[in-house]
Parts: sequence; C-alpha cells; structure tokens
Amino acid sequence: MRTYLDHNATTPLRAEARTAMLAAMDVVGNPSSVHAEGRAAKGVVETARQQIAEAVGASGADVVFTSGATEAAALALAGRGLQAAPIEHDAVHAWVDPCLAVVDGVVQVDDPAGSCVQLANSETGIVQDLPQGLAVSDITQGFGKVPFAFSWSGVQMVFLSAHKFGGPKGVGALIFPQGTDIAAQIKGGGQEMGRRSGTENVVAIAGMGAAALAAQADLAAGKWERVAKLRNILERAIEASEKSTIFVGKGSQRLPNTSCFASPGWKGETQVMAMDLAGFAVSAGSACSSGKVKTSRVLQALGLNDEVASSAIRVSLGIETTEDEVLRFAQAWNEKRARRRAA
Repeated sequence: MRTYLDHNATTPLRAEARTAMLAAMDVVGNPSSVHAEGRAAKGVVETARQQIAEAVGASGADVVFTSGATEAAALALAGRGLQAAPIEHDAVHAWVDPCLAVVDGVVQVDDPAGSCVQLANSETGIVQDLPQGLAVSDITQGFGKVPFAFSWSGVQMVFLSAHKFGGPKGVGALIFPQGTDIAAQIKGGGQEMGRRSGTENVVAIAGMGAAALAAQADLAAGKWERVAKLRNILERAIEASEKSTIFVGKGSQRLPNTSCFASPGWKGETQVMAMDLAGFAVSAGSACSSGKVKTSRVLQALGLNDEVASSAIRVSLGIETTEDEVLRFAQAWNEKRARRRAA
C-alpha cells in the first residue's frame, strides 16, 4: 500500500476541479472567437478568473492565466531589478538579486517596494510576515494553507500555481491591481489582456478556479488545524526514537503540513529511496531540484552546515492524510534509521 506524503511537490486533483474540467472539455469553442461557441469558452475562462480573484481576496484586481508559477514569476519579475533572499524558488532567482539576509528563517527586508518575498517556503514550510508595500510575493506554497488576502496583504503582485492546491498541473496565475504596467513575455495574439499571448488552456483554467475556491473553503473550515496536529504527532514520534534529529524551522511559524528534518550522516536522497521502497513518497527538498545531487541552498541560507543540510528530507501532508499513515511512516523511518546505526 502506497502512502503519499509529498503534497508540497504536487497535490492530488480535487473532485471539484475534476468536475469543472470534465464540463469544460465539452466546450468546443476558442475563447477568442466571437461566435456562440467561442463565447461559451470565454465564459469558462472568465468564471475561473472571478473564482481566483475571490479565493485570493483580490476584488478589483487583474488575474492573468499562465502555464504555471514559473511563467508567472517571469511575467512579474523580468526587468524589474528586484531583490530577494537565497531561500526563494529557482523561478524567482532567475530574475532577482538574491542578496537579502535571512535571520532565524525570517527574510530581512529594508526596501519592500524593491523586493520579492515568498509567503511560505516549500522545503521548510517557514511562513513569512510579508511587509506592506512589497513588490512581489510567490504565494504558491502558502495559498490555501495559511490566511492570505491580496486586499489586506499590501503586496503589489502575487503569483501561484494550481497543482499546489488541488488543481491541475500546467496552469498558474499572476494577480495585480488593474492598470499596472506589465510587459508581456510571450507575444502574439494578445490574449489575457495583451499580457500573455496564446490560446488559453480552458480545461486547466476551469480546474484551477474550482480548486481555488475549494482550497479556501477548507482553510476557512479549519481542516488544516487537524493536519498541523498530525505533523506534530509525526515529529514527536520521530524525536522520541531518534533524539539527534534536527527539525528545521520548528520554532518558527510554519505551514501546517510541512516537516523538514535532518538525520546527520544519513543522506537525504538515501532516505527518500529507502522510504519509497517502504511504500512512502517523500522528498529531499523542492520537487524542482530534488533530482539533482546538491546541497539545498535554502537550508544553507538558514545556517545549516553541508552535513546537516544534505541529510534533510521533507514530509508534507495533505487534507486527507490520516493519523495511521503518519504513525506508520514514523515507525518505518525509525526502523530504517536504527538498522543503519546498527550496521
């Protein structure tokens, strides 16, 4: 029996998203066409646009659909000369100066209007207190797990990706106030208000809109509070057996579902493979970089040495994760760690 504990990499498709996508598959028109079929497809896109705006608390803002958070980051950051911290995602680092300091997991921001700061880190789960007037924020990991609204955050632009909150892979969005000057990175037919050309992925967009509303409903219903309790149960079970385990960011505000811990002397990649063979899917860092044999720069930025950073894994739970699954994982990990020590 397989147990999926890598929700920060990608989440299972929500039932609401699946239903919306199946309905959208029967809409045959091109959203740019003026006939009835085209208007129907356009209606699907505009409904999803309103759903995203509502879910993110962005009334009166523009929502531009992209192929994911990476493209949205490029659209938001290209040519702006912003600063960021070393803990940001690679999609952000491609466009910024990673010079901002990190103290106890908290990004030090002197110039919010010239900075990009993530809402939450995908590897450690550490949540940032975003300063008012911040230029850009990557809310990809935090959206739907912690309270956030574009209207009260004071952030000028945010971006996110559907597959992190139960939507399909391959679709994301950039959100910003109406009238903001955004330089198109993909030019052509002028779709998405001229900010992102190319025929819209109607089916995926429909799924993203439905998933966004469902994710916010789960947050409002307190479902992540139960997940946080499971995360704590997991950490206590591991710590009780292996006192030397280092839990990254445990004293900080974290995402309710994320536990990043290190067992010095046991490579993270080896742990991931061992747990995979035991039937558990976890990771050794960001899904975009965990396939590469290198030490996490995020953990290094938090002050962990190479030995500790290279021995860290990330366990990320989901809304449907059960206590039994968490305890079985802890037991399997503890047993494998004990065998390694005895070898």
